[in-house]
Amino acid sequence: MIYIDPPTWPGHGRLWSHLVSDVSYEELHAFAARIGVPPRAFERDHYDLPAHRYADAVRAGAAEVSSREVVVLLTRAGLRRRKRRDGTP
Repeated sequence: MIYIDPPTWPGHGRLWSHLVSDVSYEELHAFAARIGVPPRAFERDHYDLPAHRYADAVRAGAAEVSSREVVVLLTRAGLRRRKRRDGTP
């Protein structure tokens, strides 16, 4: 299943959502490609999606969840990739 959190994360003058899968990265990449999200938007374990694309993801089938739930879903699925302490991905 694909999930998206609310666009509450600021960056580059915009608000962003996180698009994740609780099944596999393959499922996530396929979904992102289907709705036209560029591969460069993928970061470690999620896609960053600008607020104006939120409704597109929901219409395509992404389930709306909280930001906290995104972390729980990724962790339970074994797909969580944390930032390294030295700041590298």
